[in-house]
Amino acid sequence: MADKVTPQSEDYSRWYTDIVQMAELADYAPVRGCMIIRPYGYALWENIRDGLDWRFKATGHQNAYFPLFIPLSYIQKEADHVQGFSPQLAVVTHGGGQELEEPLVVRPTSETIINDSFSKWIQSYRDLPLLINQWANVVRWEMRTRLFLRTTEFLWQEGHTAHATAEEAQEEARRMLEVYADFAENDAAIPVLSGRKSASERFAGAVESLSIEAMMGNGWALQAGTSHFLGQNFAKVFGTQFLNENNELEYVWQTSWGVSTRMVGAIIMVHGDDQGLRLPPRLAPIQVVIVPIWKSDEQRAQVLQVVERIREDLAGVRLHLDDRDSLTPGWKFNDWEMRGVPLRIEIGPRDVAKEQVVLARRDLDKVKETAPLAELAQRVPELLDEIQQSLFQQALDFRQERSSEPKDYQEFSRAVEIGFAWAWWCGSEECEAKVKEDTKATIRVIPFEQPEGGGRCIVCGAEAQEQAVFSRAY
Repeated sequence: MADKVTPQSEDYSRWYTDIVQMAELADYAPVRGCMIIRPYGYALWENIRDGLDWRFKATGHQNAYFPLFIPLSYIQKEADHVQGFSPQLAVVTHGGGQELEEPLVVRPTSETIINDSFSKWIQSYRDLPLLINQWANVVRWEMRTRLFLRTTEFLWQEGHTAHATAEEAQEEARRMLEVYADFAENDAAIPVLSGRKSASERFAGAVESLSIEAMMGNGWALQAGTSHFLGQNFAKVFGTQFLNENNELEYVWQTSWGVSTRMVGAIIMVHGDDQGLRLPPRLAPIQVVIVPIWKSDEQRAQVLQVVERIREDLAGVRLHLDDRDSLTPGWKFNDWEMRGVPLRIEIGPRDVAKEQVVLARRDLDKVKETAPLAELAQRVPELLDEIQQSLFQQALDFRQERSSEPKDYQEFSRAVEIGFAWAWWCGSEECEAKVKEDTKATIRVIPFEQPEGGGRCIVCGAEAQEQAVFSRAY
């Protein structure tokens, strides 16, 4: 199976598509730009969703659901918002065989329709903060699409909150970015850089946009999650106000934040290799696969009897038994490597006789060990933790190898071809635009943690107070 995968070194884009389809994560839909998420891919998304959902609830947020259809006039109320989203809108003009009195937009994001509700729900400072999240699908009419990374319809969560002060809203935006970073690093095993976006990369309608950025296996960046301080922009156009403790009317301060099925694409590209997926154990739909080996009915009965013991010992593990008779063990090994299962247990008649199994790790090439049956309940969870940490460290090492601080613009241009370039930036849109025109790289993030002092802009040589991370990106 793996010999059909296009090698990363030959065509990274083709490699990615091969993996998505051959691991049965997703397929193309009849409508251009849409995708069908297959059961294995959806199980991965469910684990991503669950890992985020408990974090949201632990920080006081509640789930709700808002309509898919939004009146066009709502989108048009916030000037920057409509300008930013107009090219991507899908608009419904007819329903029930008749032309609608007002066109409806298929949800590209929900700031507008949620503010319509917030304006009714919020009356007093006692109603604040209002912390809402929704799990939903959205539609953005993309011109260039790629499975999971950029599709016309995709799944995501979008958080929307309202606060009494700007400081509280800014703290919320930062807090939720930290939640995303915690999930990315501890569950998805993806090291990320946290910081704010430049003005040109800011979310349409936001005062400030924050993001986590990850390096993919070809050195490009992927925006893995965003959190926005919206200020009072939407509150003012929708009249979302409250009476403060002095009985004075004020507009609320707001945030919005989201992570989408793009995270599936990030996991594929950060960890995958030419044999297929390599999934972090905390998110893998199947953490351990058992491949029994036999040559006769008698051996089959003996092996499967021991397999039942193993399943009982590993009751807390997401485990799958591959007892398909029509396939060879070698074919099964390749199949589960393609699907990225973190740990494989091999057991045959000789292993049964010796009261042991063979454990094969997916994170390290051809690394196996034998383990006594009596120790599996302890050893398997230990190995899964080791694999989780190993994948994170491999990704971190790769990012460090592909990151640099170029000394001049020529060196900078070479650096963004292979990875992340940390460079001083004067803050001008002209210099930012020149980089994009010359190299196709953009400012991915302006890190929160900055070196002391200042430097000279990598583009124009003017004084600069901040370093930015530049890279080509998906």
